[in-house]
Amino acid sequence: MEKVRNYPESFLDDPILGILAKSMIEEANTKIDEVIDLVEGTGHYAIFGENYIEDGAKDQMNIAMKLPVTAAGALMPDAHQGYGLPIGGVLAIRNAIIPYGVGVDIGCRMALSIFDIPEKHYFGKDAMYKRELLAFTRFGAGREFRGLEKADHEVMDSEAFNSTPFLKNLHGKAWAQLGTSGGGNHFVEWGIIEFAERDEVLNIDKGRYVALLTHSGSRGLGATIAGHYTKVAKEICKLPKEAINLAYLDLNSAEGQEYWIAMNLAGNYASACHEVIHKRLTKAIGAKVLAKVENHHNFAWKELLNGEEVIVHRKGATPAGKGVMGIIPGSMTAPGFLVSGKGEASSINSASHGAGRLMSRTKAIQSITKSDMKAILKDHGVTLIGAGLDEAPMAYKDIHQVMAAQTELVDVVAKFEPKMVRMADDGSRED
Repeated sequence: MEKVRNYPESFLDDPILGILAKSMIEEANTKIDEVIDLVEGTGHYAIFGENYIEDGAKDQMNIAMKLPVTAAGALMPDAHQGYGLPIGGVLAIRNAIIPYGVGVDIGCRMALSIFDIPEKHYFGKDAMYKRELLAFTRFGAGREFRGLEKADHEVMDSEAFNSTPFLKNLHGKAWAQLGTSGGGNHFVEWGIIEFAERDEVLNIDKGRYVALLTHSGSRGLGATIAGHYTKVAKEICKLPKEAINLAYLDLNSAEGQEYWIAMNLAGNYASACHEVIHKRLTKAIGAKVLAKVENHHNFAWKELLNGEEVIVHRKGATPAGKGVMGIIPGSMTAPGFLVSGKGEASSINSASHGAGRLMSRTKAIQSITKSDMKAILKDHGVTLIGAGLDEAPMAYKDIHQVMAAQTELVDVVAKFEPKMVRMADDGSRED
């Protein structure tokens, strides 16, 4: 009921709660003065893998396309319903930014390190890889490094922390969480990456190599920024109730510029967290990095679209401009893929950021048993440390179907197979 109260637009199709949600929206709209009108009709947008996408995600995208600042949109094949902009939604708007269009975990990203260790050298050393994984990673809401374990990085010297009192007050928390991974679907995992042929861009020969793959974002720093500026946007930008979580800030305003600075700081901080993890684990196993690839989502970029500068929001979508490298993971037992973007205009130079959820967290916990999860892990030879049933492989879409739906968006460069996965012990909790 709390979710219905805060996000009624997400329940309009619910057979039981839909009537309540609709009446709440109608009542709220009669009480708001100076509501910004949505544009009549829904602008056309490309949908990739439409058969795998729930109606709720499409409904949310339809609303986003009605914003008066919207220039273009696209829906990726891993899309599913979120709050405001659907996860897997790409939205280009004019001279404005939507805090909830960026998302709560600002700058969440994938980072891959490929080592000079052949596959055969991994097996038989499970204990060593597990020991170092446990020693140099921290997971869960509020987790920090303390004392001598505390990490350091030049991002903590960024002048952006001094740009507003709000950001300055977050400096200490950010430093304590530097190099940690949080909860939810975030992970650090060892695996094997296979290049079916030599890759000239990365200068890597055909073969199978040990690799490290990480997924996490800006931790408490990003979550606090998102919460604060979403509230500010809602106070300034009065939208109809069904669009309230798409409240935007004009980039010519002080508030818009403050959020832009804060968002970029959170993105740089998220990247620093990955750098700390990768450097520590690379040193721990005594490896040499042959190549590193990193890409982020839950962010907004200034880009040109049809000759016009727009702000492209990718909420759970991977940048896939021509030749741009990215990583699209599957699940803890399904392969992930190192890809190169094709620069497809209709997708606004984007691709999926993963397989996407097939089940909500609640449904997964209710329908998947621990024995089911243990069996699939065993079948795939994957060692799991932490994670709840809400992150079980069965809770995600088939990554092969998702990849097949976006062949016009990316080329596959290599395939990554998870072997040892660490996630938060408390499942989906996050800051």
